[in-house]
Amino acid sequence: MKEIYFAGGCFWGTQHYLKQIRGVVGTETGYANGETENPTYKQVYTDTTGYAETVKVLYDPAVISLQQLVELYFHSIDPTLLNRQGGDVGTRYRTGIYYTLPEDRAVVQAVYDKVAAEYEMPLVVELQPLRNFYPAEEYHQDYLDKNPEGYCHIPLALMEFARKANREE
Repeated sequence: MKEIYFAGGCFWGTQHYLKQIRGVVGTETGYANGETENPTYKQVYTDTTGYAETVKVLYDPAVISLQQLVELYFHSIDPTLLNRQGGDVGTRYRTGIYYTLPEDRAVVQAVYDKVAAEYEMPLVVELQPLRNFYPAEEYHQDYLDKNPEGYCHIPLALMEFARKANREE
């Protein structure tokens, strides 16, 4: 198994979206690349800790490639919005791809460059090594599975798109 970390606005929707993708074998919501040790949601919510709401993704590279996963991630965000996705605003809602293996940088960068060519505005998605990650509180884990009517900035049609992506014919 391999891992990659995606920040895509509110982590409830991002986690639910990524879980739909064939080849994703595990996800965990949390806080990435900030300054405070062991932050709480209440601390991160103040936008003073430097953390982004992030989803840790464990995936099987025999089923889905990193390139495919990054391409699908880009479908779930507006990569031109700084510190905002949907109605959620603040640095904790910034977009980012955080990798743990140096060789993943080239794959992520190649997809980023391809997506950037499709936009007139510059992309503001962070591409960085993962510095730190702290799991979010239990009530944030699989939130939309536990609360099917809960808030989600990602449209239901995109959830269906993710379910159908990377399927064998």
